[in-house]
Amino acid sequence: MTIFKLLPELWLLGIVCALFVASVRGSRRVMSWLPVAAGIGVLVAVAGLGARDEMLYATYKLDALSQFFKLAIAFGFAVVTGIAAGKKDSRDLTPDYFMLLALSAWGLMLLASCVELVTLYLALELSSYSLYALIPLRGHDRRAAEAGIKYILFGAAVTAIALFGLSYIMAAKHTTYIAALAASSWSFADAPLAVVGLTLFLAGFFYKLALFPFHFWCPDVYQGTKNETAAYVATIPKLGAVVVLVRLAAILTPHMEVTTILAVLGAISMTGGNLAALVQRDVKRLLGYSSVAHAGYVMLGLAAGSAAGLAASAFYSLAYILMNLAAFYVVCTMSKDGENPSLDDLNGLYHRAPALAMILAVAAFSLVGLPPTAGFTGKLFLLSAAWDQGFYWLVIVAVLNTAISIYYYLGLVRHAYTGESDAPALAIPKGTLVFGGVLAALVLLAGIIPAPLYDLAAMAGTQLHP
Repeated sequence: MTIFKLLPELWLLGIVCALFVASVRGSRRVMSWLPVAAGIGVLVAVAGLGARDEMLYATYKLDALSQFFKLAIAFGFAVVTGIAAGKKDSRDLTPDYFMLLALSAWGLMLLASCVELVTLYLALELSSYSLYALIPLRGHDRRAAEAGIKYILFGAAVTAIALFGLSYIMAAKHTTYIAALAASSWSFADAPLAVVGLTLFLAGFFYKLALFPFHFWCPDVYQGTKNETAAYVATIPKLGAVVVLVRLAAILTPHMEVTTILAVLGAISMTGGNLAALVQRDVKRLLGYSSVAHAGYVMLGLAAGSAAGLAASAFYSLAYILMNLAAFYVVCTMSKDGENPSLDDLNGLYHRAPALAMILAVAAFSLVGLPPTAGFTGKLFLLSAAWDQGFYWLVIVAVLNTAISIYYYLGLVRHAYTGESDAPALAIPKGTLVFGGVLAALVLLAGIIPAPLYDLAAMAGTQLHP
């Protein structure tokens, strides 16, 4: 019966195999069935929420945290394929393109269940290799080639740092199992080599999360790669980073050296990301620096180290992919010939496509953290968890950064609703608009009725940190 507990991973692996066959056969009609198959994958992940087991010599664990994030990854992959379904005329959206996307998502699903450091590292690399090939795919655009080179070089450097840190942990603790590591001391006075090693190992996941100082690739890659790829890179890989950071943060206690490092990096990341976003004109580059800032917000819950903090980080990561996917949906839908939209291109969007302007407004309000959106509820949980653990200075920094971010997020709405433009109305299929409307509705629903999702995240947090 164990095989049925692995249905989310197996279903996505089946999609990868089907796309591989379609690629070998030269078929280009995958969009007739891929969004439906990805949608069924979400239902399969919902059915697997209750799965609990350990396998492969206790290196692979099915628990509340892993199943929660598998659902989020399956949902994100389904949304990205849905966004791409509205771009049937794109020459780059071939079966092998979607095969690489699905392979990356499959690696992230495996990452969600890995509870041993070497296995974690292998799953991380499996999810990353596909992106190394995907990011440069943008016709003959030189910006895509530059983005691909930067992503690969930064990824290679951070991978080396993470492996170096792993060697320190193994030398100091003589085990790579997270459960065994949690039973030992992580004070710098007791185990300096292990603390240094853990900090270096976390660098690999800071890179995925685009946390300072491993964020320099983020705006350049968002700007250079094609819009659909940027929508994926900006959201789904961050779920894999968060699930691992939540697992590793559970072995720490508040106000230790490592949690203090997380808090400091979070404060710098949110401040630097928001200040850099203030001067951006390219919408995708703006969203890139926004990702850097939101990585800092996630650190609030991880630094808190409590069950409430871990649950808040898990909930906020899901809220973030909802609101960011809604923003990238607008970018992909209004983009002409796959070009990057600028702030000026948003002028008059309310007159040219009222539904798109409304979806953009919901996404922007949620990214700021205004009620009644998922962003507001998620930030409230994070701030409460950090405040309860005595991180008063970090909460103040986060609130000030939220105030700074109001300027550029609401600037998107200002351009869409008050800017003037002579551009013609956008012809958008009704099915595509309904898809975007559902995304916006989910952002609002997760803010108005957060209990169902937060209860799942809280169950995971309590299980890790009783």
